[in-house]
Order: sequence, then C-alpha cells, then structure tokens
Amino acid sequence: MEDFYTIQGEGYYQGSAAYFLRLGGCDVGCVWCDVKESWDALAHPLVNVKEMASRVKASGTPIAVITGGEPVMYDLTALTKAIKDTGVRTHIETSGVYPLTGTWDWVCFSPKKFKNPDPTIFDKADELKVIIYNKSDFSWAEGFASKVRSSCQLYLQPEWSKEKEMLPLIIDYVKAHPQWQVSLQVHKYMNIP
Repeated sequence: MEDFYTIQGEGYYQGSAAYFLRLGGCDVGCVWCDVKESWDALAHPLVNVKEMASRVKASGTPIAVITGGEPVMYDLTALTKAIKDTGVRTHIETSGVYPLTGTWDWVCFSPKKFKNPDPTIFDKADELKVIIYNKSDFSWAEGFASKVRSSCQLYLQPEWSKEKEMLPLIIDYVKAHPQWQVSLQVHKYMNIP
C-alpha cells in the first residue's frame, strides 16, 4: 500500500528510525482502524519484493517494519529474505490471525477482538501490544500475557480516539501490574507518519 522512512512510534522500539512497508489487505476489520484504506488489497499496486528491499536499503535504516493491513495474510519468506540479504533487521506488526512466515528479528503481536489469533504466534512474539479501547480489555490482555513467552515485552496502548479516557486507567493498571508497560503512539503527538 505504501512505504516510508520514519520513526517507530510505538512499543519496544519506540523512537528508533525505521522503514515501514505497509502491505495492502486485511480481513480483521477493527472498527477503530486508522488505515482502513489498507483493507482492500486490490486497491494498491503490486510491488516486486526486490524493489521493496532496495527502497529499504536505500533509506539507510537499520530496521524494516512490515505492517498492514494484516501482513500475515501473505507468505513473507521472500520479502524477509530480500531485506535480510541487505543487512537490515526485519520486524513485523501483526494481529497474528494466520501462521507467521518469514524470518524475523522482532515480532510485535497485537491481538484484536475482531478475529482470533492463530495459536502458533504465542511462542514467536517478542512484544505483546494490546490496544485498550474499554475497561474489559485489561482482563482480555491478561489472557494473552499468560500465553506468550516469559521474555515477551508486555504493552498496553490506548486506542487513539479514547486516549484521554483510557490513558489514566492504563497508568493505574501498570502501576498495579508492573510486568506491563505503557505504549503511546508518539508519532501522532509529533505529527509524523
């Protein structure tokens, strides 16, 4: 759908330079999705894997983030190989609804209530990032925290349109449950893509 060099605005690598490859196509259907234009894969041109890797390398970035839409709809083996062959780290942001393919240096698993994840994602996740839209999302998040590896980084992030309402609750929750950390969409505060 699009690709751009920016600053990772969320989670463990927040603040790091990263090249984003946003793949078109998503069948998860989050009502609060901020890139609904990514859902229809046919609305976006096909781009050769080697071309994508070339753009990543030309940026000078140390990190390529594959996101969507929902990137695990596709076999990402060739794309990750092409990127890794240039010496760049491969990161993915996914709801994990299909089995993960490709070779990854970092897996951000962000489950959504709209479609259940494939259970194979649990032992591959380096980061669990749960979007908090309402109070019931805290117990829902704990259900996933009990399934991922003990080394997985745990993040709670307010849904952007409810940030003012949810952030105080997240802060209180993290103080009471310090295994979690707060994640904010700092790129939105900085007005960068």
